[in-house]
Amino acid sequence: MDKTLPGKLGNPNATFETDSRADPRIAAVMALAGDLAPGVEEIPADASYEEALAYCSAFEDAAALTHPMQVEMMPEFPTVEVTTQVIKGVDGNNITLYVHQPSLRTGSLPCVMHTHGGGMVLMTAKDPDYVRWRNALAAMGLVVVGVEFRNGGGSLGNHPFPAGLNDCASAAQWVDANREALNISSLVISGESGGGNLSIATTLKALKDGWVEKIDGVYAMCPYISGSYANPPAELVSLEENDGYILNCSMMAALVRVYDPTGEQANNSLAWPLQARADELVGLPPHIISVNELDPLRDEGLVFSRNLLAAGVSVVAKTVHGTPHAGDMSFPDITPDIYQETARSLYGFASALSSS
Repeated sequence: MDKTLPGKLGNPNATFETDSRADPRIAAVMALAGDLAPGVEEIPADASYEEALAYCSAFEDAAALTHPMQVEMMPEFPTVEVTTQVIKGVDGNNITLYVHQPSLRTGSLPCVMHTHGGGMVLMTAKDPDYVRWRNALAAMGLVVVGVEFRNGGGSLGNHPFPAGLNDCASAAQWVDANREALNISSLVISGESGGGNLSIATTLKALKDGWVEKIDGVYAMCPYISGSYANPPAELVSLEENDGYILNCSMMAALVRVYDPTGEQANNSLAWPLQARADELVGLPPHIISVNELDPLRDEGLVFSRNLLAAGVSVVAKTVHGTPHAGDMSFPDITPDIYQETARSLYGFASALSSS
């Protein structure tokens, strides 16, 4: 063991809280808060489909205990107007869209379609942290459309791949078809973690199905895109280096089973975009891939950005140092500087595409 190596590569007992690279503000909070889902037992990588579904429900129940505190801490957004649209998906299902925009606006504005995190199998667009994120972006001058897509498990399940992807594709096409009514100048799809997967996969699907010109750009944060968590490939060093820093490989492997119960989609780039061949990437719109330094998923985002670059796609990759998985949007009151910088980056990207 080489103790000069980072994270668990140098110390198998390392935690985010003890890692010298960690932002001390986040480390202090995590030391107090404990587990991501307190009271929920760890789930092994080889858990059955039924056990993984039960884990999703238990995780959501545990997370819901923090919602009252999140609502209490959420600032007011007096300049933001929120409306709801219900559209019909390609599978005949209803999809709820939450449209956040400045209440007083003149002229067209860039639009961000937000696909929330949760590994495509849990959490909802109504959760307070996602509502706050959409409000914060709208307060900056964006139209933000949150998609309540079907999940593989949890309260919006059980709908394995490709249900959630189909809903996101339907939502993107609806936003494009309503550019004039929404008065928007560009459409960027953005999400974090599982939402990062769906933002990329929706665009890959659009390219495959012949409507990619409707999407102006993708801003994927800490994307969960390899599907290779039961047997991490050597090139994804961060899966070992940062294993257990909020996320762990065993839990992610179990959630893969919820999204793809039979394992038949392991090499399908629409399920796991890191599996995309070079010819499946050519012609995609500009991307920003943002990763977190102390995230197990860091390297799959960076490898994907290199794959995009090799395919001739305009891409910028950035690493948010000192942060764990989704740490740049998960601690708005602890690290407001990081939160606001991430929001400004997304706003700037969408605005630049409006004028291009």
